[in-house]
Amino acid sequence: MTVHEPSLGNYFEAFTVGDVYQHPLGRTINETDNTWFTLLTMNTNQYHFNTHFSQNHPITKGRIIVNSGFTIALVLGMTVSDISHHAIVNLELTDIKLTHPVFVGDTVYAESIVVAKRESASRPYAGIVTVKTRGLNQDGDVVVGWTRSVMVYKESARETNKYFPQAKTGPLEI
Repeated sequence: MTVHEPSLGNYFEAFTVGDVYQHPLGRTINETDNTWFTLLTMNTNQYHFNTHFSQNHPITKGRIIVNSGFTIALVLGMTVSDISHHAIVNLELTDIKLTHPVFVGDTVYAESIVVAKRESASRPYAGIVTVKTRGLNQDGDVVVGWTRSVMVYKESARETNKYFPQAKTGPLEI
């Protein structure tokens, strides 16, 4: 019997400059997502929660525009499974651009390209990976983008990340 340990993400050695990751999950944004995030962050701009107020907006025309903080957080979260699941720390997030409005009901996807990588000078068990990420809506419009640097573990540090508990009752049986 082979035991497949819990696994997700990439270690430093797996990244190659020029590789593109089309992150596997898309996400349709609903009104509750947007309203809760807007209330949680105390954003009082009514374009995020008041359809009547939004009727006079030159872009939204009565549609609810998604809080841009939510859009950024969602796209960043979509990248974790490939880029930063084995992260030690995010180091930098720069050049954030919001290039197309996102509305309640839109589905967002994310993709990243590796633009640089180097070994950490101070942590021999880690490396630094830099990616450019963009979020796309269901029509292929780029809605957000940025550059991010993240420190990730090397494969040799895999043992550091063991977290699955050993059952006290012995092996799993059918």
